[in-house]
Amino acid sequence: MLTPPQNSSPAETLATRLGRVRDAVDAAARAAGRAGQSVTLVAVSKGHGTAQIREAARLGVGHFGENYLQEALPKVETLGEAALTWHFLGRLQANKTRPVAERFAWVHGLDRARIAERLSQQRPAGAAPLNVCLQVNIAHDVNKAGVAPEEAAPLAAAVAALPRLRLRGLMCMLPEGLDAPARRAAFGDLRRLLQELQRSHPDLDSLSMGMSADFTEAILEGATMVRIGTAIFGPRDGANI
Repeated sequence: MLTPPQNSSPAETLATRLGRVRDAVDAAARAAGRAGQSVTLVAVSKGHGTAQIREAARLGVGHFGENYLQEALPKVETLGEAALTWHFLGRLQANKTRPVAERFAWVHGLDRARIAERLSQQRPAGAAPLNVCLQVNIAHDVNKAGVAPEEAAPLAAAVAALPRLRLRGLMCMLPEGLDAPARRAAFGDLRRLLQELQRSHPDLDSLSMGMSADFTEAILEGATMVRIGTAIFGPRDGANI
C-alpha cells in the first residue's frame, strides 16, 4: 500500500523532504496509470519565510500556496522577481478579495457567488483570468467550508459566466481521523462530481485534493494538484519574512 511521507525531523534538509515527496507523488501517479508530471505540486508555505520559499524554488518548485493574506502579501511582493505561481487556499472573506484578485494566479476554496463576483470585478483588466476551483464539502463535515455537492452545479454555472475568472475545477479538504479507505472514497466522490460538471463545462480540468497526510489516496483518485506543506517544509517557523 502506498503511504505518504511521515513527519520529518527538523534537522532534515528541505531538499531531502522534497525529494521524498516527489518520489511518493511519482509512485502514486504510476499506480494510477498516470505520469508524475500530471500532478502539480503546490508547496504550502504558510508559516515559512522567504528563505525557505527561495530554496524550494531553487529546487524546482514553481507553485506556492498561502492561507493567510496578511502573511502572504509581503512574500509575494518580496519574491516577485522569481516568477512564482501563487495559490490562495481556503475560504476568502469579502473584504480581502481585491489583493487576491490582483496578486494571485489561483484561488482554491471558492464557495460563494458573491466572492466570485468581487474577484471578477477586481481582477486587473490586463491580467490573465484568475483560475478558480470551487470548494466542495464532499465529506459533509460541519467543521469544513465548501458547498454541498448538490450545490456545486449552480455555483459552477454562475462562476463560469464571469468575465475575468476561469473556472478550472473542484477542491476539497477532508476531516481529520478518516482511514485510508474512507479518504479514498471521499476523493472518488469529488472526482465523480467533477465528471458530472464536465458535461456542462467540458473545459474543467483540475482536482485540487490531497495534503501531506493523504495525497497518495488523492492521486489514486485523480488529483491534478496536491497541496503539501509540512512534508516539504517541516514544522512551521512562524513565517519570518
